[in-house]
Amino acid sequence: MLEKEKLAKMIKEKALKVADEPIFKLSSGKMSRYYIDLKQVTFDPEGAYLVGKVMYGLVWEFNPDACGGLTLGADPIAYAITFVSLMDGNPIKPFVVRKEPKSHGMGRQIEGLLEGKERVAILEDVVTTGGSALKAVKACRDYGLEILGVFAVVDREEGGKENLEKEGIPLYSVFKLSELL
Repeated sequence: MLEKEKLAKMIKEKALKVADEPIFKLSSGKMSRYYIDLKQVTFDPEGAYLVGKVMYGLVWEFNPDACGGLTLGADPIAYAITFVSLMDGNPIKPFVVRKEPKSHGMGRQIEGLLEGKERVAILEDVVTTGGSALKAVKACRDYGLEILGVFAVVDREEGGKENLEKEGIPLYSVFKLSELL
């Protein structure tokens, strides 16, 4: 079984919740019949490996210098991609975007070994409206990074792609929710 197929199976078994009525509140505030708790996959050793392999396959052709996104959903994905990329001889640096700049120390909103001019892939576990990705995009643009696109494990197909494209940011995803149902 290929890594992508194994990942789909793991998402369906461990992360995808389906209800008859909209009982799940999403980060956008919207209620939904579907919830994808991808941390049930990204925090699992095999899941982390599969996410790293599959997401590296999605981003590598864009040749990013670094990959990361809004904490916490993007963090394990960035670390998994970094490990897989190093093993492939094409190291991609990870970074983390805080929801707000730190109020102490260096006051950074972005943590990582970045100099402010790299080409970066913004990562998301699940995209619904694209709001979290747009926060990460804004922080990265403010830092001087070149955004190659938003790369998600799952696109819920609820307007995120269109909202990102309005800002000139393409969305690339491994799966669409309709493919997992």
